[in-house]
Parts: sequence; structure tokens; C-alpha cells
Amino acid sequence: MDDAYKTEFLEIYDEHVKREGADRLREYLTDKSDFFVAPASARYHCAHEGGLCEHSVNAYKRLLAGVRAEYGEEWEKRFSHETVAVCGLLHDVCKCNFYKVDTRNVKEGDAWVRKPYYTRVEKLPYGHGEKSVFIVNEYMRLTVEEAVAIRWHMGGFDDAARGGCFAISEAYDKYPLAVKLHIADLEATYLMEHRTSAVR
Repeated sequence: MDDAYKTEFLEIYDEHVKREGADRLREYLTDKSDFFVAPASARYHCAHEGGLCEHSVNAYKRLLAGVRAEYGEEWEKRFSHETVAVCGLLHDVCKCNFYKVDTRNVKEGDAWVRKPYYTRVEKLPYGHGEKSVFIVNEYMRLTVEEAVAIRWHMGGFDDAARGGCFAISEAYDKYPLAVKLHIADLEATYLMEHRTSAVR
């Protein structure tokens, strides 16, 4: 695990996330979850120890760059830095305590070798973005715009959107932050984290 990402995450969080309950959420992340050692995925991006934290920092950086590019020097009149930090850093907290390491047989040359891989253990089958909103709101209150952005950060990859739900279109139309977070998540995953998985 790269402790540099944990340090960076906590520095950003401590500097920008100041609302009531932020300290309790920080305690959950550091002491009661596997957030800083969990992978970001089972095999695609950041599928390695500490990958979830790495991805969260990357998404925050892309979101911050995206709102600055869109709104220029006046960006903080549109979104607070706290909102950008909350959405970028916390959009995937649904992945806390979600993956476990198992082993499988893999053929290497003429021999079979036991190799580790990640499996998913769903303890709260509540959806992806919805689950992140639920977890964060257990500790600190999200604004409506933050909740909608986190809820729909998966865009067209979201199960509800793939099933024909039109609420995503309404969310993106009404809340530009939701669009920006989705784009930031994509950029972090496919541009910054391409081929960063220990498992394939």
C-alpha cells in the first residue's frame, strides 16, 4: 500500500471538510473500515491494496481541475471547495468492507499456482452511488447537490440507468456537479489509473 495516497487524502479531507460529523466520518474511514487498504475494483482499475484511496484522490483532483476549467477563477462561487472534496473523495465509500482476498488456481507454464484475487462481499445491497450517499449521511449531512452527484457518479454504467431509468438525465440537467463528478470518475479510472491493477 502507498501511504502517500492516505496522507494526501487525509490532508485534503482535514483542510476542506469541516461540517458537522466530518470528524465521525473520518474516524469511520480510518478506524472502522478498510477504506485505506481496499482496492477500487476487483480487477479493472486500482485492483490493489490501497487502490480505493488512490482512486478517490485521483477523482478529487480531476473534479477540482474540471470545475476550475469550467468556471474559471470564479469556480468557488459555484461550488465550495468542501463540496468538491466531499464528492471527489467520498463518491466510492460504498466499496468499504466490500472486497475480500481469495485465491484461485492459475496455470503458469506447466504448473498450477495459487494466486490471490479479489471477490465481492455485498453486506448492504443498496446500489452503488445510493450506498455511498447512505454511508456518508450516517455520519455527516450531504447537500442535495452532493447527494445527487454521488448517487449518479457512475453515469450510464449505473444499474438503474442501464435498466432504463430516466432520473439520471434529470439529475444531470439540474445538477452540473453530477456531470462533473461522473467525468472526473471516468478520467481518474481510464486516464490516470489505466493498467494499475495487480489482478487481471
